[in-house]
Amino acid sequence: MRCTPALSEVRLLAAAAVLLLSGCDKIPGLGPDPRVAQREEESKAIGGACRHALRGLEDCYTLNPKASKAAIFAGWKEMDAYMRENKLDGAPAVLGQAEKSAREKSPRPEAGETESRSSGAGRKGS
Repeated sequence: MRCTPALSEVRLLAAAAVLLLSGCDKIPGLGPDPRVAQREEESKAIGGACRHALRGLEDCYTLNPKASKAAIFAGWKEMDAYMRENKLDGAPAVLGQAEKSAREKSPRPEAGETESRSSGAGRKGS
């Protein structure tokens, strides 16, 4: 008597195994964590936004320390390719410009002025 299973039985078992395992990605808890995927997509969006705002990669990394550097680079690279294909110009970031204009509008008092004000206020109370 033969101890080896027939070829058709092996094929049938292989087909059954494939059918059973094909639905494993639908079982909750076995797939990738959706929060991780969301963080990666957000990091890619950050990279794309940095490229569109004409920011360098290092600036983008510095401004977003919690985001994945690899995903930021991937988003930056995708946006760069898109902008080159469609011949788009970037929009300069206004974040740094708004801070500069706010500083220029409210001039800081000089060191001598602050000392005279504080010393004058102390003399009134004596």
